[in-house]
Amino acid sequence: MSAVAKKVAGVDVLLKIKKADGTVLILGGQTGATLNREAETMEVTDKTSGGWASSLPGIKSWSIDADGFVVLGDVALEAVEEAFNDRTPVEAEIRVGATSDLDGVTYNGTGYIVDLPLEFAQDDAVTYSLSIDGATPLVRTKGAVTESTQTA
Repeated sequence: MSAVAKKVAGVDVLLKIKKADGTVLILGGQTGATLNREAETMEVTDKTSGGWASSLPGIKSWSIDADGFVVLGDVALEAVEEAFNDRTPVEAEIRVGATSDLDGVTYNGTGYIVDLPLEFAQDDAVTYSLSIDGATPLVRTKGAVTESTQTA
């Protein structure tokens, strides 16, 4: 544990996409991202539970919801469009903390783009939102990022 605890500004946390050729791309125009993690529960109440319901965690899943402004020419958004159209997976990464931060955390996983609306409001900039549903386990890695540990 580090001697000084520090908070992280959300503006410094970026969603990155890794293309099939290994190129890491920061999704341009981002205004928000949410990493969702959940576990299904199994009800295991029996007669000895004192009238209280009991449950156990079961299968876990993850997803990412993100949104932002459309930036024409953004290669990451183009890669997202291609992955959605081709129904191919993308590797996603979210890093919390600077790459040199020993207390920083990186979340990596592969998933599918399952929602990709574009909004064209008359009185606002063009925006996108996207949802990635995890297809592999979500890997949480704590520590500084080095060349050998940086995957996306």
